[in-house]
Amino acid sequence: MSAGAAGGAAVAAAAVANAIRASGVIVRVDPIDFLSILQRQQGLLVVQATSGFFSTNYQYLTSYKGLAFYAVSPLPLSLPPDTEVVQAKSIWVPG
Repeated sequence: MSAGAAGGAAVAAAAVANAIRASGVIVRVDPIDFLSILQRQQGLLVVQATSGFFSTNYQYLTSYKGLAFYAVSPLPLSLPPDTEVVQAKSIWVPG
């Protein structure tokens, strides 16, 4: 690997590390647990996006007690009626 390529890889690795630090704590939960978390709070705000190439997956993100909760479902979730939903083009969660 050349010095330029190694430097570029280091810059890319630092960018990924910074993105992970900036995202805070993201907790992946099952869709049923996600809905349970929504039932515990008022003034709901949920970010929703879809993903998938061959089939659609529905992604959901919300905040509760300082943590971000993330769920993926093959079917749309039935959110509580008072939920404010923000449609996003995508939700990126560090792997």
